[in-house]
Amino acid sequence: MIKAIFFDLDDTLLWDQKSVKEAFAATCKFAEERFGIDPDRLEEAVRENARELYSSYETFPFTQMIGINPFEGLWGEFKDETEDFRKLSNIVPEYRKNAWTLGLKQLGIDDLAFGAELGELFPKNRRKVPFVYDDTFQVLDTLKKDYRLVLITNGSPDLQNTKLTITPELAPYFDHIVISGGYGKGKPDRGIFEHALSLMSLQKEEAVMVGDNLNTDILGANRAGIKSVWINREQKERNEVEPSYEISQLTDLYGVLEEIKD
Repeated sequence: MIKAIFFDLDDTLLWDQKSVKEAFAATCKFAEERFGIDPDRLEEAVRENARELYSSYETFPFTQMIGINPFEGLWGEFKDETEDFRKLSNIVPEYRKNAWTLGLKQLGIDDLAFGAELGELFPKNRRKVPFVYDDTFQVLDTLKKDYRLVLITNGSPDLQNTKLTITPELAPYFDHIVISGGYGKGKPDRGIFEHALSLMSLQKEEAVMVGDNLNTDILGANRAGIKSVWINREQKERNEVEPSYEISQLTDLYGVLEEIKD
């Protein structure tokens, strides 16, 4: 019998991709107004340079293990206690400046000061646009009546808590919030799921995991022996990771939970 539902945060409950897209749009529009450059081309160039830079730093293996992506690096402060987070926190100001400066350069604008300005503008714009999916609160309201809810999210506690602070309605739904940077390893490590089970004094058969990422949420739940529900809003192709169930919107979860009962 299912007693608890584990939820991923980014792009499962919070629409992080849209927030990042809107922050890029606002920041690149500012650059367009200054220099008349194509904002879409600038976004593409900055994303490309951000990915390349991010993977070149000594912190990259750590960010991969914890699950912190390059675009979180463009706005997170990572004011967390461990040495790895301190290193990351020291790197990000330079990283932001360089990602934007190199993006501008690719479009023929060589302006270090303006790159630095855009690097500081993007985090401000990202904080202004926290998007939540239309069905998130309705589903949480309904499920909270019958199930205990747990959030299992990859990332920096400082940044993930910032996301929850700018969407204050979300956190009160959850009995526990487990953040990989606080636990020490990210999804798909089975340990973070087993940790969540132990916090709730539950067996693996008593929980179900809901997430958008096959390689983290679903693979990790499968490794821990927990039923997995892949939310596939964009009709992505499956890879070799097999979810127990697949849904295209959160409200489809009701049917899955009924099916599990039967």
